[in-house]
Amino acid sequence: MNTKSKILQALENQDVSVYFDDPLENDMILNMGPQHPATHGVLRLLIRLNGETILGTVPEVGYLHRGYEKLAENMTYHEYIPHTDRLDYLSPLANNVAYVLAVEKLAGIKVPRRAQFIRVIIAEMARIMSHLVAMGSTAMDVGALTVLLWGFREREKLQDIQDVFTGVRFTTSFTRIGGLAQDMSDEAIAMLKNFLDQFPEKIKDVEGLLFKNRIFIQRCEGVGVISKHDAIAMGLTGPNLRASGVAHDLRRDEPYLIYDEFDFDIPTYDDGDAIARFYIRMEEMKQSVKIIRQALEKIPKGPVNAALPKKVLPSKERIYGKMEELIHDFMLINFGINPPVGEVYQAIENSKGELGFYISSLGEGAPWRLKIHSPSFINIQALPVLLKGHLISDVVAIIGSIDPVMGEADK
Repeated sequence: MNTKSKILQALENQDVSVYFDDPLENDMILNMGPQHPATHGVLRLLIRLNGETILGTVPEVGYLHRGYEKLAENMTYHEYIPHTDRLDYLSPLANNVAYVLAVEKLAGIKVPRRAQFIRVIIAEMARIMSHLVAMGSTAMDVGALTVLLWGFREREKLQDIQDVFTGVRFTTSFTRIGGLAQDMSDEAIAMLKNFLDQFPEKIKDVEGLLFKNRIFIQRCEGVGVISKHDAIAMGLTGPNLRASGVAHDLRRDEPYLIYDEFDFDIPTYDDGDAIARFYIRMEEMKQSVKIIRQALEKIPKGPVNAALPKKVLPSKERIYGKMEELIHDFMLINFGINPPVGEVYQAIENSKGELGFYISSLGEGAPWRLKIHSPSFINIQALPVLLKGHLISDVVAIIGSIDPVMGEADK
């Protein structure tokens, strides 16, 4: 009795002889991604190899098929805020801040001083949350799984704070045009202070585990080097630029919100390799702690939304109690804020680099055009330079070191 399945029988009946060239004597094209666990999302790399040495790389993005820039042209300025959460989904609070700053610049809206302090706090919280994932995933890519678990443990604490602060753990949509969804509660402030007290010791634990670890250093040191000149020429921003020795940071060079009132350093390294990019993020988390502490000490009392009824959404309590507020809410939600004709560009220093929004307005309730300068998209174009001449085993360390998020790259 024949027990073989029909599909196995059919396979055996075919001529399946295949001839492979010797990969050590011929160039080989390797597809890495878009579903590879080390490509940090749906990034596809076409890699040309001579043996295990990389001769060339072509990165390909677009597998998310998001079209967020085009979506913005068909919704009001307020309606677009939740979509900014999904760009760099590791730091949605900072994305919210960047977008509303651009809209407020276009509409000529000035937010109260307390709201500006809170926006600084949440932007720096977002930086730490994003860098923790970058730290953990880079270490995991080269074999240090414990650091990934430690990174997510600390991020979990911040997400608990974010939950109390905004009401959600992930997609926050916390900012409003002209202010914030709500004020900081005393409970959230107390939780944040507790986190700041214990976090520096957790960073020291990671440094103690990795900074003298021979395997980690050999996998990252001298790997994926980009010079200062090339980094500038390719438009790199953020930690990837500062790891090549360029001390450029929008918080200091083009101050927004109230960053010019805080004392903090801009860490730089000259080596431009994967381990320098790792060191930069570790130092930046310490600086974010320093900024948040100052903001909590100096934060003034007062409202968190501008008193502009025809441009700023009223609170829910006022909508339920006053007919005039209900009418304003209805008009803003359905027809937008109608900023004047013109165009603006506003950027912030996000965890990945310069995150900017360009908006062109025809004076209607929705943008005529909206374009996003997303740092992940810009940084990915450096991969061909970073990978050339290295071994295939170095690819995961190099990708992890530039910390891409494909939600931002696939615009």
